[in-house]
Amino acid sequence: MDIEAYVPGKSGGPQGAARIFKLSANENPLGPSPEAVVAAKAAAEHLERYPDGSSMRLRQAIAETHGLNVTNVMAFNGSDEALALLARIYLGAGDEAIYSRHGFLAYRIYILGAGATPIVADETEECTDVDAILSCVTSRTKAVFLANPNNPTGTYVPHDEVRRLHAGLPPHVLLVLDAAYAEYVRRNDYSAGVELVASSENVVMTRTFSKVHGLGGARLGWTYAPAHIVDAMERLRDPFNVNAMAIEAGIAAMRDRRHVEKSVAHNSEWIAWLTEEFTRLGLRVTPSAANFLLVHFPEAAGRSAAEADEWLAARGYILRRVGAYGFENALRMTVGTEEANRGVVDALRDFLGR
Repeated sequence: MDIEAYVPGKSGGPQGAARIFKLSANENPLGPSPEAVVAAKAAAEHLERYPDGSSMRLRQAIAETHGLNVTNVMAFNGSDEALALLARIYLGAGDEAIYSRHGFLAYRIYILGAGATPIVADETEECTDVDAILSCVTSRTKAVFLANPNNPTGTYVPHDEVRRLHAGLPPHVLLVLDAAYAEYVRRNDYSAGVELVASSENVVMTRTFSKVHGLGGARLGWTYAPAHIVDAMERLRDPFNVNAMAIEAGIAAMRDRRHVEKSVAHNSEWIAWLTEEFTRLGLRVTPSAANFLLVHFPEAAGRSAAEADEWLAARGYILRRVGAYGFENALRMTVGTEEANRGVVDALRDFLGR
């Protein structure tokens, strides 16, 4: 009962708004691949049948697309299921697990749920600090959760720094690389973690279909892990943990590379445009490598994030309050359609100039 339940971003707006633009959940503004929708509808014709308990065809599609060994790939009911299961397997009473100060709120929930103690490492300029994490490591440390890129900041840890983090951890400490936004990153010094998993025994990478693939409603995620970790997770995962429609939609989405490329190109164009426009309005924007922006507001009365949130919501633009992450005076905005992006900028221009 000490755990505070996770509260997702708002989905709706106030009464009277002519149209709602949901920009609070980091969803793909282009939606899912049309091929994924067709595949899910076809699977819905046979819902009397249990799905393949191993999700083998989905695992094969993931492995083929990313050049991985299928035996090291697992599918889950969202990457959240994988993260929770890793905590359940590797943490217990008396153990500690580390995450960064502005890391994903669910890490704390999973750590406490396993009976362990969450340890929060300080960040530097809203970025994960490897030295701060390593300074938190004790004999009780059993896991480190690293969101890369991080939500809600959008900042990322370069590949060399992730390797330095791993090298500084005792071999019994599990490094969990949560790469939910990996497809969006366009930085030469970034890696989602595939190489590190392949060359290590204590690293696991989690990925999701909820972001670039636009399948948040299907609840679908996957992991790439060493054989002994896969073996442990196979023993404790729920039977038939991925539903039949999600499996088929996931296979189609993974193979539709054109939709992925289109989604990434849209994001790259508009995240740059939004960053520039918000900066012109005098708002500080944390540089983001993901599909969202953390926008900071002035401390002056009438210009706060809370007031901006109300102003935007009244006009149908639903952003995410991030006070629970330690950013009381900031809003997180998902990159949306062109109409939504331009509309938010126009609405904020009016808000700040009123």
